[in-house]
Amino acid sequence: MAKVKITETVLRDSHQSLAATRMTTEEMIPALELLDQVGYHSLEAWGGATFDACMRFLNEDPWARLRTIREHVKNTKLQMLFRGQNILGYRHYADDVVEYFVQKSIANGIDIIRIFDALNDSRNLRTAIRATKREGGHVQAAFSYTTSPFHTNEAFAAYAKELEEMGADSICIKDMSGLLKPYDAYQLVKTLKGSVSVPVQLHTHYTAGLASMTVLKAVEAGVDVVDTAISPFAMGTSQAPTEAIVATLQDTPYDTGLDLSKLDAVAKYFTPIREKYLESGLIDPKVLKVDVNALRYQVPGGMLSNLVSQLKQAGKSELLPEVLAEVPRVRADAGYASLVTPTSQIVGTQAVYNVLLGERYKMVTKEFKGMIRGEYGKTPAPIADDFRKKIIGDEKPIDYRPADDLKPELPTLRERVAPYAEQEEDLLSLALFEQVAVKFFEKRKAAKYGLDEQSDAALGVHAV
Repeated sequence: MAKVKITETVLRDSHQSLAATRMTTEEMIPALELLDQVGYHSLEAWGGATFDACMRFLNEDPWARLRTIREHVKNTKLQMLFRGQNILGYRHYADDVVEYFVQKSIANGIDIIRIFDALNDSRNLRTAIRATKREGGHVQAAFSYTTSPFHTNEAFAAYAKELEEMGADSICIKDMSGLLKPYDAYQLVKTLKGSVSVPVQLHTHYTAGLASMTVLKAVEAGVDVVDTAISPFAMGTSQAPTEAIVATLQDTPYDTGLDLSKLDAVAKYFTPIREKYLESGLIDPKVLKVDVNALRYQVPGGMLSNLVSQLKQAGKSELLPEVLAEVPRVRADAGYASLVTPTSQIVGTQAVYNVLLGERYKMVTKEFKGMIRGEYGKTPAPIADDFRKKIIGDEKPIDYRPADDLKPELPTLRERVAPYAEQEEDLLSLALFEQVAVKFFEKRKAAKYGLDEQSDAALGVHAV
């Protein structure tokens, strides 16, 4: 038995889960040195949706945010979430872009890269893992946790072993929907610890009300590190509260060694920010509630919001129960894909169409067709031949690594970013979110030269 280490998520996943990723760098800065003094294993501070949200909603440069955090955090490792071949976007990128993104992430201050793939297809992690090793970063290879006849503890352990052999320095159980139940967590961690020799970390969400119990049973089974969120940004669709976990483990063989008074100082800083977000509506009270139905439908919080929004736009909000019942059926047809970005959006949108049109697969989205064809990788379960034919017709399925079809993208990107570039990293911002990045670059240029709206119009600069 050993002390359990804590990864704090307040700078990334907790505000992504509760407040649509709207915490600004300015709001973070006063807390950074407090966080650095706690003694956390790491601070999850970047990646996920933060990159897009910085430019799209906050008019911030995500790279500048990372450098600012690194400047204030001297002693604690910084960690990011990375979607394998998708990087932080929604499609597969060429290997040269993946490698360059990893290089720049580490150069700007990231220590640990948590790399995962929605389908748990190891081929989609290969380039990111190699690049991270080459740059001297810590590879935390994650598997997306879900339940189905094809997702067993033994299957997860075999996948974890494969990831370890590919170069993973640690393994993460990524339970994005809060589906992992306490006793299942105990058995899963025990199975993993019997399979791999690297540390095992648990990431789970409070969505179904299980997270604190799940963390405790995982700790008893020998998990090395757990993700938690400081209490003002904990629970609901976020993580278990840091202080509660630390207090629970105090004076036990698993004692984290963290000081509750230091954590209290962090909580006191973030409490008024939470209150401000609640008053402004950035935190919707709905995301603070426990939803046990998450266990039935496996729908993560962000995916649920998308489904509600799509039905509202169609004027059919009353069909939500039918859509929620359709999601598991579509998922089974699609080879039991985990419901995490981007497959959650693909499966969810198809379920909405199936219900709205009153006939299953009468209309099929381009993305769903792509997933059935294999454009996102190999699904956990084989897709029935007759179903595949129904969806893609006579198109040839892809049975190799999808990124093998992608030509190098950096030369073209260098040309496209040239009119805007102020730093090398701008190329990567453009690569991932071109329209959003261009608007951000134009606004940045306008602010830099003190241009007013009239001048902006003359220069063809469009305000965000």
